Amino acid sequence: LQHCLFSPAPRFYSTACLAPPTDSTALPCVLVNNKPSRPAGQWNGMLPDKDGPSGGGGVQDGPRTEDPSVTLFREYLRLKTVHPEPDYDAALRFLERMAEELGLPIKKVEVCPGRVVAIITWVGSRPELKSVVLNSHTDVVPVYEEHWKYDPFAAVKDADGNIYGRGSQDMKCVTIQYIEAIRRLKAAGKRFSRTIHLTFVPDEEVGGHKGMETFVKLPEFHKLNIGFALDEGLANPTNAYTVFYGERNPWWITVHCPGSPGHGSRFVENTAAEKLVKTPVSFILSLYSKRLECFTLGDVTTVNMTMVKGGVAYNVVPAEMDVSFDLRIPPTDNLQEFEEKIKAWCKEAGEDVTYDFAQKHMDQNFTCTEESDPWWHAFSSTCKAMNMTVKKEIFPAATDSRFIREEGLPAIGFSPMNLTPILLHDHNEYLNEQVFLRGIQVYERLVPALASVPPLSGEE
Repeated sequence: LQHCLFSPAPRFYSTACLAPPTDSTALPCVLVNNKPSRPAGQWNGMLPDKDGPSGGGGVQDGPRTEDPSVTLFREYLRLKTVHPEPDYDAALRFLERMAEELGLPIKKVEVCPGRVVAIITWVGSRPELKSVVLNSHTDVVPVYEEHWKYDPFAAVKDADGNIYGRGSQDMKCVTIQYIEAIRRLKAAGKRFSRTIHLTFVPDEEVGGHKGMETFVKLPEFHKLNIGFALDEGLANPTNAYTVFYGERNPWWITVHCPGSPGHGSRFVENTAAEKLVKTPVSFILSLYSKRLECFTLGDVTTVNMTMVKGGVAYNVVPAEMDVSFDLRIPPTDNLQEFEEKIKAWCKEAGEDVTYDFAQKHMDQNFTCTEESDPWWHAFSSTCKAMNMTVKKEIFPAATDSRFIREEGLPAIGFSPMNLTPILLHDHNEYLNEQVFLRGIQVYERLVPALASVPPLSGEE
């Protein structure tokens, strides 16, 4: 039983590929089958890493070679940091190499056994000022390989420049974009007043309990002296870029329905199954009236029944059945009142029906997006200067940003992927190489703007 509170998005048609660049280094591109493809005037056919439908054997057309940033991105995608057994050691070795190449120190903090947060730091000219954090997670979700066009850990690039791989959107692309932007800024001899920390955290995809949630409570986090943080966002299938300033609260709840057992051949009253059936109906119908009010997914509460447990044999009426739900509640809702509704729904299903939480977040913090806020002004004015259309939303799911905001720190969720279908956690997740490269240019402008925000009140 799945309850959808919004209509599917209409198909989009665009004649532009990326936001019009204002600098001469931006790469123009064209659309192939309504998707961003190779830069105009460059090669056609298979791209230079010689990938084809099977991951090898393409034809190179012209003398150009693959952009080193793309090659690095694809190397990172091939690391199997996939649950349930992510190879975090491989990721740490990769990040240590990146720190060495950048000429920057790296610090490793073991927040839980086997769970390490890596921090690469570029010290500013005024290290006493609040710092800027560029956060990303190293883990990715599992895959159903039989549903993928290519090996999800081979980082195959097709003829249109689409790079397939688990984590290509969520969020290994952003990790490499951060690193490559810093590399270019350092190579240009830049330095900024504020310190920049690149943080790489584990276990975001399984709730962050052994990652950011624990890290924010440690002295090592507070020593970062954070003023502002960037974290992951989502792709946008239109020409706009989505920016997230808050998140819905994930509530993972299991409802326990006890009942009278008996033989499967009899009419048994007060069964666990009939109470279980009443529970999702109450949950779903109570929210159905909000469907027409939906503007974005982040604006509404959604509920999905995700697990059912109970029964021992075909001919035995079970003494108890459990049903689990994934609820996502906007920070604008009164969370205490919402839990009272849950209590009422359970009571309607049966006096002895109870519930408990596997996860319950009560975060109602927002990051200010008024132009009077110096951090937001630095972000938004830079986007405007690059002719980027920015769309502000509440994030519909959950990221590590919520833990940062809970510490009273401003955090924005942003992944520079426009004209890209949202494929995180989906089969055939991919990112076009030109969208990826444009994202590096975006960070090349955003990072200096944020790291150069003038001293704020209390920092002088």
